[in-house]
Amino acid sequence: MATLNITYDGMSSDVPVELDHPVTDDDVRRIATELVRSGGVPGMHRARLQADAFRYFVVDRFRGPRGEERIYLRPKVPFGAR
Repeated sequence: MATLNITYDGMSSDVPVELDHPVTDDDVRRIATELVRSGGVPGMHRARLQADAFRYFVVDRFRGPRGEERIYLRPKVPFGAR
């Protein structure tokens, strides 16, 4: 189990994801796109989100204090400023 934090359009939200193997940055972007499209991310339902919406986003990976995996998908600029 990992926690994926997505920052998009000035909002940020955590969502738990089941990952049974290491994922690439492109996998993280694809997973995030599907989660946002399906309404699986609290407060971020965008049914018509473009497939490349996260193309230039940065993927950061950290371990929490108990060793849990945390993945952050964020714009290159703070808080998704345009």
